[in-house]
Amino acid sequence: MQQPSQRQVVIIIDFGSQVTQLIARRVRELGVYCEMVPCTVELDEIKKRNPAAVILSGGPSSVLSPDAPMFDAALFDLGVPVLGICYGLQLMMHLMGGKVERDTSGREYGHAKIEITDAAGVFDNFSSGELLDVWMSHGDRVASPAPGFNEMANSQGSPFAAVGNHSRKLYGVQFHPEVVHTPRGIEMLSSFLFNVSGCTADWNSGSFVDQAVKDIKNRLGGDRVILGLSGGVDSSVAAILINRAVGNQLTCIFVDNGLLRKNEARDVTNIFGKTMDLNLVAVDASDIFLDRLQGVVDPEEKRKIIGKTFIDIFEKEAQKLKKVRFLAQGTLYPDVIESVSFKGPSAVIKSHHNVGGLPEKMKLELLEPLRELFKDEVREVGKHLGLPRRLIWRQPFPGPGLAVRILGEVTKDRLFILREADEIVEIEIKKHGLYEHLWQSFAVLLPVQTVGVMGDERTYDHVVALRAVTSNDAMTADWYKMPYEVLKIISNRIINEVKGVNRVVYDISSKPPATIEWE
Repeated sequence: MQQPSQRQVVIIIDFGSQVTQLIARRVRELGVYCEMVPCTVELDEIKKRNPAAVILSGGPSSVLSPDAPMFDAALFDLGVPVLGICYGLQLMMHLMGGKVERDTSGREYGHAKIEITDAAGVFDNFSSGELLDVWMSHGDRVASPAPGFNEMANSQGSPFAAVGNHSRKLYGVQFHPEVVHTPRGIEMLSSFLFNVSGCTADWNSGSFVDQAVKDIKNRLGGDRVILGLSGGVDSSVAAILINRAVGNQLTCIFVDNGLLRKNEARDVTNIFGKTMDLNLVAVDASDIFLDRLQGVVDPEEKRKIIGKTFIDIFEKEAQKLKKVRFLAQGTLYPDVIESVSFKGPSAVIKSHHNVGGLPEKMKLELLEPLRELFKDEVREVGKHLGLPRRLIWRQPFPGPGLAVRILGEVTKDRLFILREADEIVEIEIKKHGLYEHLWQSFAVLLPVQTVGVMGDERTYDHVVALRAVTSNDAMTADWYKMPYEVLKIISNRIINEVKGVNRVVYDISSKPPATIEWE
């Protein structure tokens, strides 16, 4: 994974598909570096990158609509291999003189079968006449391809389910090869990248670390950098990577906000301050956070208070250090994509506190060494850097901590209850071999009490909700079908061992429409 300036790059132009990010993930999985850009980008910007290939994503629009997203048709004259997917195919045909029409015979959504009629280009590894399962999602179809293009596959609803111009290395497919519902889609992408475009598979954790270390050294020179260390995967990998590059020029600031999981502050201090031997400043600010949260129940107000308090404390600690020029963050590629997407930044579902919100008066330059990586790639880099497995596979934890898993006011008593319950969840999930399979699994303390019976006595105690989801990147998530036996053990342990809880419930909501966290 060397930095993009040092190697080939495949450009993915985003036309608004919900699965555009999957294209990037598949290309990366094949060992080829790629970047996503919005369809509003200028062609000159594409040319400056000298891409090895370009992929046009799908999208919700129709090329027949007057407000449909377009692109400069000169792209196809650059001599660069291009693959159009779904809307990308239709746009290519539309711009190059083909005909796209409304599919009056019935739109294709979901599973479909295509028959290959030209086993070349993206179908290099297939045979003519072969039937393949694919995933379709379109209301328009190509009625006739542009001059110079030939049919390469068809389906019941798409006479031109794939087209190609072999001499110009231009291809288009009506289906989505990037989704798992197209079982052999990865082979098609592989053929386009390697056989058609001549890419090399040199995007890996080792080469990324080597290049990143050089880049960090060159950029920092002798200047110092600070990083807000949370103990999560992203900030941890960023810290170890920067430390490898510049050693004691890095100072990590860990703020214990009193909203962490059981023994978490101690573990972070031991792992990074002692085992990893980082230059670590640990600040216990738990009383300050809890004082400011007193009486607050609105989740957005909680987040803002926690964010502002974190900034106040972080800034105070940073000002004690001399000659600091850079602020490091564990920004990942999905964050970058979100900020430059075709549709623009997403609507605010909930605010996040991040050291990126530090006051401008600090005048620090941002250093984001992981901004080109997806979460799974960050874990690979962490593994290469020698981080403990338990840290690399640590589940994501919200910046505001347990404050957004306690619905209602945050108090020491309620934090104690949730910490004890959450520890039981983590222990049992790990014990049953589920932890690394899940994106997140945790407990939530609800602001309600219910009647129960313990022994012969009536109780009126708290309710704990359990949440467990599977996901690739948290943009979508599905609730996990937890084995009943595991649920039974967790519920029994929480009710029996955590004083003040007499009922446990399980959250079976997916994202969307729900979010992963409850607040």
